Amino acid sequence: MSGADPERVARSERRPRTLVTGAAVRVGLATAIEFASRGHDVVLAVRTVDGRAEAAADAVRASAKAAGHTDARVEVRTADLDDTNAVAALGASFRGERLDVVVHCAARYDARSVGELDSEYVLSHFRVNALAPLMLTQSLREALAKSTLPAGGAVVCFTDMHVEGRLYREHAAYFASKGALTTIVSALALELAPQIRVNGIAPGVVAWPEGCDAEFQARYIARTPLARAGTAQEAAKCAAWLALEASFVTGEVIRLDGGRWLTT
Repeated sequence: MSGADPERVARSERRPRTLVTGAAVRVGLATAIEFASRGHDVVLAVRTVDGRAEAAADAVRASAKAAGHTDARVEVRTADLDDTNAVAALGASFRGERLDVVVHCAARYDARSVGELDSEYVLSHFRVNALAPLMLTQSLREALAKSTLPAGGAVVCFTDMHVEGRLYREHAAYFASKGALTTIVSALALELAPQIRVNGIAPGVVAWPEGCDAEFQARYIARTPLARAGTAQEAAKCAAWLALEASFVTGEVIRLDGGRWLTT
């Protein structure tokens, strides 16, 4: 690092650092943007480095710059979360590096009725939605435990409000895996305390699924007391609050659903 500005290097070493999975799109991208705007270096974990991932990284850099954090670093790392070896490699890539926050946004979500399921389809949901967050957090626990953030190291997992008792058809594999993730939040919070806090967010709709038709959207909103869908930005701000401000909260899963849980 010969010739580097010592003051700039010192600022970089003091700046918090956050890893966001599923960071190329939707809630993952909004979360990466939110943390960058708060002065964090951000690592975007994506399945492949393509035009979409590069555009996401550019958007995160722009957010940091707009907030005055011109020295913030934005990095892209690849990992197919359906591949346990790739998850292990992603965790190992942080060995010896600093890390303060991990936000698990990546998920597999698609429809298949009971009667059409096969074991590989179900296991794929578990690998992406539950096993990857568990094993990646395990790999990163030493770095997170050394965080100098006022509230300490933090992990935030995105679960799903519907797994708590508002199920719908054709998503048994998804709901089973997200239910497992909800339990993982509690288990990790218990084992990683006091150095690391682990919490979850259980959204209703904060970003409509691809291909979701207008009729379904209208029905869903009609059953939501706040009479609208949430936004990816609202989900990102909730993740930042849990990671950075909720210093006496661990093992909790917060419903972010506009009151949808309250209706049948």
